[in-house]
Amino acid sequence: MAAAHGYDNGEAIPLDFVLRIFKRICASVEVPVTVDFEGGYATDPDKVAENVRQVIRTGAVGINFEDGVVKGDGLHSISAQTARICAIKAVAADEGVPLVLNARTDLFLGTEPARHQGYLEEALEREAAYADAGADCFFVPGLTDARFISEVTEKASLPVNVMMMGDLKSINDIAALGVSRVSYGPDPFFEFLSNLTAACTSIK
Repeated sequence: MAAAHGYDNGEAIPLDFVLRIFKRICASVEVPVTVDFEGGYATDPDKVAENVRQVIRTGAVGINFEDGVVKGDGLHSISAQTARICAIKAVAADEGVPLVLNARTDLFLGTEPARHQGYLEEALEREAAYADAGADCFFVPGLTDARFISEVTEKASLPVNVMMMGDLKSINDIAALGVSRVSYGPDPFFEFLSNLTAACTSIK
């Protein structure tokens, strides 16, 4: 499974350009492609769904779809996000594609780890609602405490996806917590740029 990211600090890349990128990637690889579609380039469920229809027609078979309000504050309500997920899955069915929807919650991302325990109840409430709406996986980026990850994997009905950040280093250790999928986000790219910059600036 290849992953393609179509974002730049909050969907700053125009949708038509992102779709061209997705199409080129899908045409260039021989593995299924899942794309990070952030907030779907819209708020309204029907508009989000039609945008995802365009993503499907590029050849992608999976998306990450987040509940954070893009270019805004906080998260979409559970009812609003489930309506968006339902609309996406309906469009996928209409297109005849068993789209893998990785439902991402931004409850933990960018928040203090000391507060994460207090978010677990809402996270599991969102997971249950997203699962009922048709999500295929539950993504909890920012959650790095092994105890809390284990609690989520034990109580969630969906496979759980974590982002490798902070103290999360070993895939074997993560798998032992019940995690089904890991993501690295942009960190490998930033590390590459840092190494390239260091190498170039050291040239005398």
